[in-house]
Amino acid sequence: MNRIELSRQSAEAVPLHVPPAGVPASAYAPLLLRRPERSAAHRLLQATALRPGLDLLGLVFAVVVALRWPQEPVPFSEGWPLLVFPPLVMVLLLVRGMYERRLRPTILDGVVPIAGSVSVAAMAAVVIESYLVRSQFAPAVTAHLWAVAMVTVGGTRAALLGVQRLARSRGLDGRPTLIVGAGAVGTRLARRLEDQPEYGLTPVGFLDADPLETLDVSGIPVLGSPDDLDWVAQITGAEHVVIAFSSEPDERLVDLVRRCEALGLEVSLVPRLFESLNHRATYEPLGGTPLVGLRTVHPKGWQFAVKHGFDRLGALLLIVLFGPLMAAIAMAVRLSSPGPTIFRQRRVGRDGTVFDLYKFRSMRMPDPAAAGFRPGEGSAPGGVEGADRRTLIGRLLRRTSLDELPQFFNVLRGEMSLIGPRPERPEFVELFETDIRRYGDRHRVKSGLTGWAQVHGLRGQTSLSDRVEWDNYYIEHWSLGLDFKILVLTVLAVLRPAE
Repeated sequence: MNRIELSRQSAEAVPLHVPPAGVPASAYAPLLLRRPERSAAHRLLQATALRPGLDLLGLVFAVVVALRWPQEPVPFSEGWPLLVFPPLVMVLLLVRGMYERRLRPTILDGVVPIAGSVSVAAMAAVVIESYLVRSQFAPAVTAHLWAVAMVTVGGTRAALLGVQRLARSRGLDGRPTLIVGAGAVGTRLARRLEDQPEYGLTPVGFLDADPLETLDVSGIPVLGSPDDLDWVAQITGAEHVVIAFSSEPDERLVDLVRRCEALGLEVSLVPRLFESLNHRATYEPLGGTPLVGLRTVHPKGWQFAVKHGFDRLGALLLIVLFGPLMAAIAMAVRLSSPGPTIFRQRRVGRDGTVFDLYKFRSMRMPDPAAAGFRPGEGSAPGGVEGADRRTLIGRLLRRTSLDELPQFFNVLRGEMSLIGPRPERPEFVELFETDIRRYGDRHRVKSGLTGWAQVHGLRGQTSLSDRVEWDNYYIEHWSLGLDFKILVLTVLAVLRPAE
């Protein structure tokens, strides 16, 4: 029996009499304790046929409803073209990658593919009915078919995502994951997977013959070198392997990927120069050598000029729309406590330009003798800094983010954008640029009222390195579609205010 066949058996059936070199026997107990059980929820949610099956049921239901409601039942001789609708929608969803397993799918990611696939299939059905069958019911039936299919397919997808997130948050749907490379990148991935179980990957150990950093991430041990993959996968029940940066040469890592395939393990790869890659990158083979073409958007090019034009137009419309509300808030702030209505604070924007950021004042005036605030190590400033001086109306404004409304005038003046990295105070910029890698990259674009980091919960005194990572991701992957997605997520976040 070879090692691959041995690794496919359960850990209980194959006792390990001799500990592998470099791994203390004391590491086995926590490994076995970390090994998750295969719950019924995990098996169901990981089933390959789950999403296609739910889509098929929803589409068949849409066809039945369209043929029978609200008009008289359509005879089969005229309604048979609708039978091509379910498979055509599913083929279009397959082409758009909607049946591929993703780490963190969202409802917004599926809106355009589902709407496009259902619409194209509905148009094909109406063409067949109108020109081949010449059915008098074609327009009405197709309209009902489209509407019901949008609700059933979109609804079942949204419900499935909700169930999946709930199961992952409770530890019922996490796939045990090994990380190759215990360096800075590998440990950062492990920490994020531990902190955010909604990704569905549960790190159980590192594989690295020569760890670059001896960091303990939530008790996740270094189990050995990549040569120990077989027994480690067996004892941990691993289903997924993430290959980060390690001291292994590339040819060894290629062999590792082949072994993962033989063991039935899914593989994810952190590519070299990953900080320069975005969704615009292209793949082109040069003989047997793949080339990845890097495509970036220049922050001062025409694309961002269009964005800034939309920013100013949107800010003007929002000022008109929220004008009465802002007037009422200004009066309430004025009456709440002594001090100015508008709070001004120096912030650093694009290219290091300093400007005054506007907010409704939410705090009582500070004590001149009070000590200055300094954020904790690794944390960004924000939120309540020092003594809590918030007024009653200020608490409400902060909880609902209404104190940010005056920043529409910053956008109208061209100092800020609706979407972008949040601006910081000059004294903290000087501090962070020397301590945080790539912090200064955020000043390539205009600051924003909201951003990619904020909609992922990085507000106030949260991890500064994580915030920088999300902000730089936004700059590298910018598109008008991403801006729209952030706007929608911001509205949803405001509707779910938290203290």
